[in-house]
Amino acid sequence: MLNFKSVNIITIIVLLVLIFTGNFFKWYVFALVIVWFLVTIAGSFFIKWNYHLKSLHCNKTIKGNKIAITFDDGPHPEFTPKVLELLKKYDAKATFFCIGKHIETYPNIFSEIIKQGHTVGNHTYTHANNFGFFKTKNVIRELQKTNDIVKNIMGLTMQLYRPAFGVTNPRIKRAIKETQLQSIGWNVRSLDTTSRTPDKIFKRVTKNLSKGDIILLHDTSLKTITVLERLLLFLQKQNIESVTIDSLFNIKAYA
Repeated sequence: MLNFKSVNIITIIVLLVLIFTGNFFKWYVFALVIVWFLVTIAGSFFIKWNYHLKSLHCNKTIKGNKIAITFDDGPHPEFTPKVLELLKKYDAKATFFCIGKHIETYPNIFSEIIKQGHTVGNHTYTHANNFGFFKTKNVIRELQKTNDIVKNIMGLTMQLYRPAFGVTNPRIKRAIKETQLQSIGWNVRSLDTTSRTPDKIFKRVTKNLSKGDIILLHDTSLKTITVLERLLLFLQKQNIESVTIDSLFNIKAYA
């Protein structure tokens, strides 16, 4: 499988071959380094590659016509309650990957997510734009701080983690191992945070939707609310059940 370790081994082997064949100072080495760099960068941003660490992206072996809807970046004071209303209306369950500082600010909304039977997961404390450049100790601090907040509010120790921006790297891998969190990815990206219209987002999500899929949405905009209601109606008509991540994979969401 193409991952950070295997790519490094292949690169070293090719580099040794170039050295022993007298090509070390030729353009081949430069090309090799460029290829290694580009592959590693791509692997860091494409979570579905499982390049640096293993994430769960879908479960095609699940029994029954089930999918999982996930929301990132909440809780949001205006839009998360609207999401909860729609999920309750259509008798659907979802998983919310919440930012620690938002949980601190809106603990009642966060508590309501859990009270309504949904699952919550760790989405870092700050969701900083430069999170992918954080040192291991800082990543660990962010994850532990968010887990501590949830522990204090609800008495739960979260075990699920959604990487900020879907970015992974060796430092995040070490932090995940240290905090014993399970990384959760997706295989249906809605792109609801872009300038795309609700209609285009809805079509993107539902075009090839099938059992075991994980949909990525964000409970942070009116656009997503519009898409969500159409999506839930679509699922109802197609007899597809929306379940939580832990139910989809039969794993524990909390320690």
